[in-house]
Amino acid sequence: MKISRDSSIVELNDSPCFDYGEKVKSLKTVRNDGTFPGKEVGDILVKKGDYGYVTSIGTFLQQFYIYGVEFVEHGYKVGMRAKELESLDEAGADDESNWE
Repeated sequence: MKISRDSSIVELNDSPCFDYGEKVKSLKTVRNDGTFPGKEVGDILVKKGDYGYVTSIGTFLQQFYIYGVEFVEHGYKVGMRAKELESLDEAGADDESNWE
């Protein structure tokens, strides 16, 4: 399998797009590429529209952020890129100034 590397983008020059604990939705179906234990290569890990919470933020190829997302319905964590996710948290929902 060829790794797709977009050489014109270096996400690490900016802050991560998502925060720890942020609720996110998958924008695409993700299949096992052989790196997910206990599943066959090609098995669907996450379906488009599944939601979960960011539990870790790492990097890949010194270029991209990888968000470890715990998917609630499946009970496991999958690493995803920002372009594969959409935030479901409302803007300002975690802002303490909004708390009463």
